[in-house]
Amino acid sequence: MNADLSRPSFVERELPAGRHQFHKERLMSQIHDDLRTAGADGGAGTAATPSRSGTVRNPFLRRAVLVPVAGFALAGALAAGFFGYLHQGAADGAGATMATGPAMTTRIGAADAQGAPQLLDRISLAASASSAAHSGVRADQYVYIGSKTATTYVKTEGNKHTLVSEKLHERHQWNSPDGTKGWLIEPGNTGPEGVTLEGPDEKGQTPTPYLNAPSYDYLAQLPTDPDVLLRKIYEETKGSGRGPDQEAFTTIGDLLRASYPPPALTAALYKAAAKVPGVVTVDDAVDAAGRRGIAVARLDEHSGQREEWIFDRQSLAFLGERTVQVQGESGEQGLIKPGTVVFTSAVMIRTVVDHMKERP
Repeated sequence: MNADLSRPSFVERELPAGRHQFHKERLMSQIHDDLRTAGADGGAGTAATPSRSGTVRNPFLRRAVLVPVAGFALAGALAAGFFGYLHQGAADGAGATMATGPAMTTRIGAADAQGAPQLLDRISLAASASSAAHSGVRADQYVYIGSKTATTYVKTEGNKHTLVSEKLHERHQWNSPDGTKGWLIEPGNTGPEGVTLEGPDEKGQTPTPYLNAPSYDYLAQLPTDPDVLLRKIYEETKGSGRGPDQEAFTTIGDLLRASYPPPALTAALYKAAAKVPGVVTVDDAVDAAGRRGIAVARLDEHSGQREEWIFDRQSLAFLGERTVQVQGESGEQGLIKPGTVVFTSAVMIRTVVDHMKERP
């Protein structure tokens, strides 16, 4: 199904409040906030400005994606890289590490509030049928996810704000099944050789996998009864995000996109998603690789953004995910208009390899 190590927007995106405290995007956002608090005259000439909601969006950061448990070690490496990044001129300065261009836009697909349960049931059956291609992961192997991704954000230079999109780029991630070892290569966030995802958490302890930072072994132990699974998701995400239903949908999407769930769990996640109020189908959606399909989606009524999971029309295989502004405006000065693609991702390959950094 899909991909990503950790995921805030380059944009003015209202992220769930409690979910990403261990994620590297949250860490980087805190670093950015601290720098602003300490004084903007420290050198970040094009740092992001506060949004209308009062929060700060750092253009260096991508939409938050699930960080596997091994990802805690990434914090120090990215923090060091971030200060060098600011020294170069921040996200859109002369030394910018990420190319930017016109904001990504799309036709807003029509939503159907009636068809989601039937479509998700079919998708669940298709996921169950894929069990022959999923034989598990040995302790000495690694889960590899290769994807393409890009984000839209508000570029700020002085008092001028411009909506731009990050250049579509590849992302390569490896994780051991127990979540203690991993590696990430992603232009703009790591050097050409990448960074390790191995190491202790912020308290110097070995991280324990949990719902929003799982390992493959953790996923293999989750309940596959859709009702029990959904109840667990609601209980463990209580108080996070912009409401329990949106948070449940986002959490399920994270698990489907950024990890490697066993087929039985994948099927259960789709069945659980069908029980979340407000889930709809969208007649047409395109992933980051340009593959067109049908989508299962839910609108975040607070932000006006719709999170869409995109599937192949024939095989119902998961292709990718995107977030589209469909109602109202967001971002600095309301620059993110309906039809703006806030985030896009395409899972190109997800498999098991025998060695770290091995590309299938």
